[in-house]
Amino acid sequence: MVASDIQIAQEAHLDSILAVAKKVGLSEDDLELYGKYKAKLTYDALTRIEEETTAGKLILVTAINPTAAGEGKSTVTVGLGDALTKSGHQTMIALREPSLGPVFGLKGGATGGGYAQVIPMEDINLHFTGDFHAITSANNLLAAMLDNHIQQGNERQIDARRIVWKRVVDLNDRALRQVVIGLGGPFQGVPRQDGFDITVASEIMAIICLARDIDDLKRRIGAIVVGYNYAKQPITAKDIGAEGALTVLLKDALKPNLVQTLEHTPALVHGGPFANIAHGCNSIMATKSASI
Repeated sequence: MVASDIQIAQEAHLDSILAVAKKVGLSEDDLELYGKYKAKLTYDALTRIEEETTAGKLILVTAINPTAAGEGKSTVTVGLGDALTKSGHQTMIALREPSLGPVFGLKGGATGGGYAQVIPMEDINLHFTGDFHAITSANNLLAAMLDNHIQQGNERQIDARRIVWKRVVDLNDRALRQVVIGLGGPFQGVPRQDGFDITVASEIMAIICLARDIDDLKRRIGAIVVGYNYAKQPITAKDIGAEGALTVLLKDALKPNLVQTLEHTPALVHGGPFANIAHGCNSIMATKSASI
């Protein structure tokens, strides 16, 4: 009988993340540890990698429809990375993080399949290092600050009928797609139509994957258009003073996550914007770090 993906992952031997990091020249000082098998790269390590390391070769695995056996682009990427490692090449792979919506839906997890998986599989598919929770909180903080601005006098003259910023939750919950908020009287806010997207469809998620450093992240967040005023002029996150608070919430989520494959090939798993709303791949910071 062929073992299932989860059986293979649970029976696998994991190297310590320090041993995995050592393969690509990283020390314990370059890591922020999340237990024995997960870590984030520090900002100092990311800067040093970019400044001191010679650029390697980047292989892009483009979209592929999974077969009946499940071989999609994640499985192909992991399998290719392990094959290159076995061939004697110093290899590192970069993948998106899974979203809880698909994980608990028909699609399932996003850590590969069979003997081409990144591990620890359950951790990566669920809460991992908390990146998606931080992105969810940052997105919803911006929504709360926007509604509070309107409640507290609306200095920017924001038109509640022309707000384009939605709240998010990292689950498939269609009942929340279109809602009305602010009911319950004057102390509960201004009533208006609103809605929830899934976290991976948030502009914050796309920005995390495009940002090159913490300052670039803050600049991009400040430029987010949240709605329009009565003169139909755009209102940004910076206009309501939200960019600093959001950046603080995202300061750790911006750092790429280091894990390993079943064959102990180092893997950076970071970010995960949906391809129907953004670029549909992992972060620039992870890709650059893996390829230099």
